[in-house]
Amino acid sequence: MATTKQRKLEESQGGIVDRLFLEHPRSLDMSWAGHGAGAVKVGLQLIGAGIAALIHAVVPGIFGETASTTVIRMHDHIQKLNAKRDA
Repeated sequence: MATTKQRKLEESQGGIVDRLFLEHPRSLDMSWAGHGAGAVKVGLQLIGAGIAALIHAVVPGIFGETASTTVIRMHDHIQKLNAKRDA
């Protein structure tokens, strides 16, 4: 049988796991894996936009709107997720 100290430790660890890994995806009505996949997709798109902006800084004739278009698209996507969460 678990002691009171062991139970408190298990409860606090469960609380930490829930807070760090599950609470936010749940608030968006998503699984941990689904949220992770979406976050990776957004991250890669933003990295691509950053690379395009760096290239544009050196060669202004290319990637003139790539970074701004990507950031606007990502902003709209995140706003839609926030509206869904707040509904």
